[in-house]
Amino acid sequence: MPRSNTPKSADHHPAMHQSLRWQVDERFNIAQVCSHRWAQSQPAAVAIVEHRPAGSPRLYAYADLQRGADALSRVLEGLGVRPGDRVAIVMPQRFETAVAYIALLQMGAVAIPLSVLFGPQALAYRLQDSEAVAAIADGSSMPALMHLRQDCPALRHLIGVDGSGGDIDYGQAVAAAPHTGYPPAPTLAEDPAVLIYTSGTTGPPKGALIPHRALIGNLTGFICSQNWFGFDGVRNDRSQAVFWSPADWAWTGGLMDALLPTLYFGRPIIACTERFSAEMAFELMQQHGVTHTFLFPTALKAMMKSCPRPRAVHRLHLQAIMSAGEAVGDAVYAYCRDQLGVIVNEMFGQTEINYIVGNCAMQWARSPQGLPEPGRPGQALGWPARPGSMGKPYPGHRVAVIDERGDECPVGVPGDVALHRLDVNGQPDPIFFLGYWKNPRATESKFTGPWCRTGDLARRDEDGYLWYEGRSDDVFKSAGYRIGPGEIENCLVKHPAVANAAVVPKPDRDRGALVKAYVVLSPEYQVRRPAGPERERFDADLIVSLQGHVRALLAPYEYPKEVEFIDELPMTTTGKVQRRVLRLQEEERFRARSV
Repeated sequence: MPRSNTPKSADHHPAMHQSLRWQVDERFNIAQVCSHRWAQSQPAAVAIVEHRPAGSPRLYAYADLQRGADALSRVLEGLGVRPGDRVAIVMPQRFETAVAYIALLQMGAVAIPLSVLFGPQALAYRLQDSEAVAAIADGSSMPALMHLRQDCPALRHLIGVDGSGGDIDYGQAVAAAPHTGYPPAPTLAEDPAVLIYTSGTTGPPKGALIPHRALIGNLTGFICSQNWFGFDGVRNDRSQAVFWSPADWAWTGGLMDALLPTLYFGRPIIACTERFSAEMAFELMQQHGVTHTFLFPTALKAMMKSCPRPRAVHRLHLQAIMSAGEAVGDAVYAYCRDQLGVIVNEMFGQTEINYIVGNCAMQWARSPQGLPEPGRPGQALGWPARPGSMGKPYPGHRVAVIDERGDECPVGVPGDVALHRLDVNGQPDPIFFLGYWKNPRATESKFTGPWCRTGDLARRDEDGYLWYEGRSDDVFKSAGYRIGPGEIENCLVKHPAVANAAVVPKPDRDRGALVKAYVVLSPEYQVRRPAGPERERFDADLIVSLQGHVRALLAPYEYPKEVEFIDELPMTTTGKVQRRVLRLQEEERFRARSV
């Protein structure tokens, strides 16, 4: 665990923790603070910018957002949707998606975010489990919903956007609805707002019921990871703050870490349906003057490999980058610092409790043109980031590394990252989910006394920084050595041939398991890789090079004994590598060989 050279006087973490006091009113509604208040106080301010690759962007003001939400709330109310009813939203990043969230939340109904990437089986499971009474979708998902609705008896209404079909045409219904204002329901802070399903990396997806108050608990993580977004720490002209992330608004990272907190602060957010690529990301950020972003480590790796010197090609205005989902690693950290001009703030959380650990490294300088300049000392606010570290607990959250009994682990000893129900000042932490939908046993098993276990392993250093060890089910032993895949994957990505990698155990009779790496080649090496008989020799030489690369940088027992090249890694819709899929594949191959 490397130490930072930044003086401890620059670390404001202890003071921030001690001084923070949660303010959670008994009645609180997300829609009221994210849209209604801005529609009244700054109606012309831009809320949603729809990116259009082939034309000018479409701009929607907060007044447009609220008018659309008011009309849709009237439509849903007329269909019999009542407070507490679950309604699915199955749309990509677009204006109507934001309208749907605000409309449902201000009614006191419960929004169910569902990804347009879900197949029929995944959609059916979530609609059946949640007992959703309606779904709002566009052409990307309406055909699948029409096909499966016979298996979802509670699903009474399908509302189609852009003439996509269903029972009700969204445009016509909203146009015909009364255009009087719709006052937000006086929901309790404890009332459910969102039912969002876990990614299912460790079993069947579970519905996490998120209350309205969770947005408040979420704010310290958003503010810190985005270098004081909303507080105009750099520019007094707040219209310059522009947020964008490719994270789907149908999962926690896109909804709670991008859309809703950006709207909470009355800023604009970019909506983009274009498939992610490194070039698209750079062009979009340049075109819209994006200042704050959330990019997965996989996205940053692709950008690093595709464009090693981005500021020589693109005019960027970045002030903050948050990254989560997988370990960032020091290669990506250095790229963001040296080439993008911003220290990446790694964050850790999960669906049930979202932001709890991360960095707040507001450390950069600005050129006369207002662009970040790497390599120069800048302001230090928050606490200094350490390459490869998850960071420290965000203010308001009491986080520890605990053992099986629920006791805190000593410094340097790995354990389960856990969140206490009370913060360091003894106040209830508002970020907690209400529980798993219709699954009290799973909810109970999530806790050890007052501690909520994440299922992720980490070590804590003497300065309070956490260092990720992997999912508890990702760590394995090989010849008696404990292997965490993250360090090896990070090492592999530093090789010019590797765009991404996943490390899993390969069953072995003698050693229990061998270290195996699945590798996605970088674009350069994909082009260089020959076809036909020559490919075998090329691959063999490259594998030797990769193995030598890891052996030179890590412990001898950590280098991959086997390397398999793969076109793409299995990923969840939230951008996480599904090592479990690869691990099960290796187990199945082992059984087949043993027959």
